[in-house]
Amino acid sequence: MAHLNLEAVDTDGALREAAEEVAGDTRLDFLRKGALTGGAALSGGAILSALLPGAASAKTSGGAPPAKFGKDDVGILNYALTLEYLESTFYTEATANNVAAGDKQLGQLLKTVTADEAFHVKLLKTALGKKAIKKPKFDFGAAVKDKTTFAATTFVLENTGVHAYLGQAPNIKAAKVLLVAASIVTVEARHSGAIGLYLGKPIAPSGPLDTGLPASAILAAVKKTGFIVG
Repeated sequence: MAHLNLEAVDTDGALREAAEEVAGDTRLDFLRKGALTGGAALSGGAILSALLPGAASAKTSGGAPPAKFGKDDVGILNYALTLEYLESTFYTEATANNVAAGDKQLGQLLKTVTADEAFHVKLLKTALGKKAIKKPKFDFGAAVKDKTTFAATTFVLENTGVHAYLGQAPNIKAAKVLLVAASIVTVEARHSGAIGLYLGKPIAPSGPLDTGLPASAILAAVKKTGFIVG
């Protein structure tokens, strides 16, 4: 059984320090309109409907990421890294396009999430070392250019992140990996609450308890967006 040796990739204590920094982070405490890819609209309702069925299966062995990501905790971290690559690139491109121009509240949110998601990528790559998968190629179309589409897509991506991390919690073996995942998912939840409040949407769409979803549901929903192109 493959085992992620965090001690081996964390000889200088970088992972531990990073996890502690994330855990201490106090920054900024797909629905009616969804992501646009290449000009083609995909309703947020369709995306969320793909996420909701079979939530309970996240606690079964079938809820783990596919083998292409690696085994056990390596696979879970690479699965998480793929989602973080997507989010980080999305926000970086939106920032470059000045998508929140003239909107102080959305601009502050964009500034925060751009920094947070870049940090998450760095943290996961540190944990994985040479086992980290390569960054895919993305095409976000109008979602990083149009303010309304950007905000709606942000709401979807951040809530998807919460579902994804929570869905893998029962599958994580190493305590250090669980700490990193827990440190990230709490920040993702704050992002989702902030964009939900901005949009007038529920800040906790799942109610008083969040729902963990299996990797198969998350990956299927991400594939439908068309954002990953290579």
